[in-house]
Amino acid sequence: MAVVNYLLLFHQILEHRLFSNGRFSHPKGEYTQMKGVVLAGGKGSRLFPLTRVTNKHLLPVYDRPMIFYPIQTLVDAGIKDIIVVTGGQNSGDFLRLLSNGKDFDLHRIHYTYQEGEGGIADALRLAEPFVEGEKICVVLGDNLIENNIIEAKRAFEKQPKGAHILLKEVPDPERFGCPEISNGRILGIEEKSKSPKSKYAVTGIYFYDQSVFEKIGKTKPSWRNELEITDVNNMYLREGTLTHSDLEGWWTDAGTFDSLLRATNMVAESGANKIPGRGAPPRHGRDGE
Repeated sequence: MAVVNYLLLFHQILEHRLFSNGRFSHPKGEYTQMKGVVLAGGKGSRLFPLTRVTNKHLLPVYDRPMIFYPIQTLVDAGIKDIIVVTGGQNSGDFLRLLSNGKDFDLHRIHYTYQEGEGGIADALRLAEPFVEGEKICVVLGDNLIENNIIEAKRAFEKQPKGAHILLKEVPDPERFGCPEISNGRILGIEEKSKSPKSKYAVTGIYFYDQSVFEKIGKTKPSWRNELEITDVNNMYLREGTLTHSDLEGWWTDAGTFDSLLRATNMVAESGANKIPGRGAPPRHGRDGE
């Protein structure tokens, strides 16, 4: 019976089923229509053999699972309608961990499944039925930040259309999408350039309007045979609707052994997802605590 129930729950993930705990309250009483997308697919091959038996985004970063951090990033910005895009052989574990989102007091949480590794843009387009024409904030499931995106979200809400990206100066911009910047303006973005034109990385936090899915439909697979989110961002740039801001505090991914260690150490030393008046969020207790 337990096996049947588990298979049923996994089938619900594949069918993009809805879970809700019936509660919706932003800490400051602010209601928001913006929806959140957490991209947690892929095979996590750079973290093998840790990912042989679990999804990368379920690995621990200090005192909580990796995926808790991007969800907290969205919740702290007042976004409580969230979809998690999963992949690989352990997708059912996301449902076991997150359930109906009660740990984060989510309004709704959806799940959907990415087959294979088609890139960030390919994973994002799976969220289109959930988004329903609203603005969205997309966070990569292995991205952690020291502070929050509250101001960036407010800025994008005032933006009538387009996209907004967050930049961070890094020592290794060749690992990321790297913008060419002149007089505070982005001239172009290159994905994993061997000769970066700046010291900045485009972080894995993106704000988009509803036209993002149309733009994804126009992208072509890269040399990696993936649909690159950098191509989508450059489309917004060419139409003059891409804005950007600098992310305050530290930022890191956790997709390699070195960055996973770095993320764990930074969270342990200074905390993550800090907001004024609260600091870092408390650790989630065991059931019943």
